Amino acid sequence: MKKKAVPVLAALGMILIVTAGFFGARFLERYIPSKEQADMTELLGVQGDEVALYLNEDLQEAKGLFLEGQTYLPIQWVNDMLNQRFYWDSNEKLLVYALPDSIVYADHSTMGSSGKPLIWVNENGVYLSMGLVANYTDIRITAFDSAEYKRVFINNNWDAQKKAVVSQKGNVRVKGGVKSPIVTWISPGSQLTVLESMEKWDKVRTQDGFVGYVERKRLGEVTSEVPVSTFVKPVYTSISMEEPVILAWHQMTNPEGNASFDSLIANTKGVNVISPTWFELTDNEGNFRSLAQEDYVKKAHDKGLKVWALINNFSPDVNTEILMSKTSTRRKLIDALMAEVERYSLDGINLDFEGIKEEAGVHYIQFIRELSIPCRKKGIVLSVDNYVPAPGNQFYNRKEQGIVADYVIVMGYDEHYAGGEAGSVASIRYVENGIKDTLAQVPKEKVINGIPLYTRVWIQGADGKTNSSSMGIARAKEWVSQNKVELYWQDDLGQYYGELQTEEGLKQLWLEEERSIGLKMDLIRQYGLAGVACWKLGFEPADLWDKIRLDKN
Repeated sequence: MKKKAVPVLAALGMILIVTAGFFGARFLERYIPSKEQADMTELLGVQGDEVALYLNEDLQEAKGLFLEGQTYLPIQWVNDMLNQRFYWDSNEKLLVYALPDSIVYADHSTMGSSGKPLIWVNENGVYLSMGLVANYTDIRITAFDSAEYKRVFINNNWDAQKKAVVSQKGNVRVKGGVKSPIVTWISPGSQLTVLESMEKWDKVRTQDGFVGYVERKRLGEVTSEVPVSTFVKPVYTSISMEEPVILAWHQMTNPEGNASFDSLIANTKGVNVISPTWFELTDNEGNFRSLAQEDYVKKAHDKGLKVWALINNFSPDVNTEILMSKTSTRRKLIDALMAEVERYSLDGINLDFEGIKEEAGVHYIQFIRELSIPCRKKGIVLSVDNYVPAPGNQFYNRKEQGIVADYVIVMGYDEHYAGGEAGSVASIRYVENGIKDTLAQVPKEKVINGIPLYTRVWIQGADGKTNSSSMGIARAKEWVSQNKVELYWQDDLGQYYGELQTEEGLKQLWLEEERSIGLKMDLIRQYGLAGVACWKLGFEPADLWDKIRLDKN
């Protein structure tokens, strides 16, 4: 029996040994820390002259370049993430930076204080020296660009940071867990920036410029530290009227239109700014047609009115992207406009650039920045007309307009327009949303809401097509009366609605009149806006101005 038991015991022993070995290996595999070193080239994603960029400790897809002993940052990344005011003119190969009172220019030959180029251009794009960016941007930079693995940390977040002193030596790993590859190591007494805390691991940035995870038990007390900025931000001063703006646009298409000033303004009450549509761009070289007249300005001034002359881009011969994308052309246009300001003693310029494409947006906002400089110096009001905010027109950059311009005007109309579906020109919800969405980007002291002194009569033809004709409020009231159209108030739209069946088809009207305009004025008061702008003089009955008037704050 003993001889038979020996093999059995031996077999059991072997099973126990194998089992212990298996579980021991699993234990070692799971719990014994790995000594594998991280592949830093793969981790940072850089090679050769490339520099890894961290923004607020997040590794970026974009890469910098280390050339001639200094780091250059891609301008597109700088624009998107740090400072949108670095403008690159790809036509004239010129960097333009507009300050409140001057413009800085640089090209490939411009050297910095170090004697090295401020700009680097290669087949991949335009790069700006890191020092140049820092001079004009509220950031803090920690560079490790002379190390084997080049990296730069840029922060534009000035919130409090968590700091911790290392209490036990250990490893910083790519991810939380002892099996993750090692990025670097830490020693007692060194300080870490704690970026994120998990259950047992913390994401940190080390003093020598590495980001990874460390066991929390190796850290001492966590404290809070608020970084201090020494950057002096540029101050953009603005002109503000001492009373609410009540602006009326005076449309004219020929010099004879100036003669209608007396009769049109006599029909109004409370208007303190008139904006004649005097200037229209005629080509892509910065030339424009002028209908300005000295006598018009004198008569307006005698009546206590400010004159903000309007310039538009409505000519089919004008491509705004081509026109605005050349620095020399913008400069020519601005100089010509300021010459008109001087010649006619204008009080302001009103920009009415409509229908521009997204590609033109960056050039248009640069034009506004540059135009604001001589306007600011001469005390000339710069106002900019804008559509109601929508996903497709965010490139108008209302936030930047609200910084560099004096007034941002919301054209709170054309909700439904010629060529589109029938409906209200400016329902109350549409108007209010336009105001609220603009206020999300522009201070209320700079926002003027535009209201329509017109409506549209829509015709649903027998052929199924929808057409419309614009009609001033005064004329629309006559149309309703002549055709005995019964009107119904619609609370959700804040307007009267009426319709008429004719041989041409069904005619529909969403009427603007005293009640609907009064509701729009209530919104202007409710949101504390800077004023109202009315399109256009001559469309309105005289008594409508009793609703448009605003009390002085």
